[in-house]
This record gives sequence, structure tokens and C-alpha cells, in this order.
Amino acid sequence: MKTSRVSFAAALAAGAVLVLSGTAFAHVGVQPVGEAAKGGYATLNFKVPNERDNASTTQLEVNFPIDQPLTSVMPQEIPGWTSNVEKTKLDKPLTVHGKQVNEVVTKVTWSGGKIEPGKFQQFPVSVGKLPENADQMVFKAIQTYDNNEVVRWIEETKEGAAEPQNPAPVLKLTAATAGATDDDDHHDDKSAAAKGDKGHDEAAANASDTTARVLGVAGIVIGLGGVAFGVTARRRAS
Repeated sequence: MKTSRVSFAAALAAGAVLVLSGTAFAHVGVQPVGEAAKGGYATLNFKVPNERDNASTTQLEVNFPIDQPLTSVMPQEIPGWTSNVEKTKLDKPLTVHGKQVNEVVTKVTWSGGKIEPGKFQQFPVSVGKLPENADQMVFKAIQTYDNNEVVRWIEETKEGAAEPQNPAPVLKLTAATAGATDDDDHHDDKSAAAKGDKGHDEAAANASDTTARVLGVAGIVIGLGGVAFGVTARRRAS
């Protein structure tokens, strides 16, 4: 009896840690660096976790919504990875900063690198102009592993329904801010991306470190609880 109780407590602690880890690195997602204001420019991070313990991620494909066209999409250089930007012609040209634009970006693909098991990679992109009459943007993503497995993060979450198994990354847009559409803002955003966006890298590193510490502390607390439970059970049995 006492042995089974100790084993149960240990399994419970280990299982809880795995659940917490899975929650922290659930699926491909997108987050802005700062805010993503309507009608403005922003730097977006596509965060890709490797969810397999026997394969590495070798390619990410992000599709940009055609009904919310972006005239400017510039991937940040990532060591070991090559980015390819695909564009399509517009049936009706757009006017941006007083100039007519005849094509928009529809897809960005990163390849050549590797995300090993238990790790993740962020893919920063400078984008604009964001739509002015929408509250969010959906980016359908396709993740490819080196064992030829392909995971399609393309399912859209319906209002009031549970999150689908493979949800598409969703970017929430904030209210437009004064000067968000100025050329100077766009220029500053491009400069930040070209220089490596040092501030973003530090923020991402801090966020990753914080997540790791939270998971570590949670695992220790749950583990200690399991040990205490086992010791108590053993004392009662004796």
C-alpha cells in the first residue's frame, strides 16, 4: 500500500510538470513587439516551439491574409535561417503614403535552420500598414519537421467555441494612435528590424527565462508535495 501511494505521488508530480510545460509551449503563435495599432506599422514575432521529442523543425511557412493586404513585410535576419517573401499582384492597386502599390505579400517561408526538441525559435517580421477596420488578423502557418511530418496551424477559433487542435496564429490589433501612419514611424520600425531589434531580443530572452523559472519552481513545489505525501503515507503504514 505504502509503495503504491509513493509511486502515485511521484507520477502526479511529474505529470503536473509536463502539463505546465505543454501549456507554456502549446502551438505556433504571433505577438507584436509593443502594440500593433490599427493603420500603423509593427514588428511581429512568430513563435515556433518544437513539440516533438524525436524530430527537429526545419521550415516555417506563414501565410498572410489576402483580404487584409500588407504592402510592407520585411523579415529580420536570423542566423542559420533563410527567408523567402512571396508577393501577388492586386486586382485593384492600393494607395500608401501617396503612392500606388500594385502587389502585396502573401507568404513568408523560413528554411535552412533547425529547432531541436525541447527548444523554440522566434521569427521577427516588420509589417505595415495594418488594417484600420479590423480587430485582428489571422496568419495560417505550416510547420515542417525533418522526419517529413507537416503540422498545419490553420484552424480558426470560432467565437464561443473551444480552441481547435491546431489553431492559427491570431494577432490582436489595438486602437489607432496619433502618428501611427507617419513615414517616420515606418522608417524607425525598419531601422529597428535591420539592426536586429536588440530591445526585442532582450525582452524575448527575459520572457523565456521567466517562463523557465516559473516551470522550474512549479515542478519543485509539486515534487516536494509528492515526497511529503509519500513520507506521510509511509509513517501511517508503519
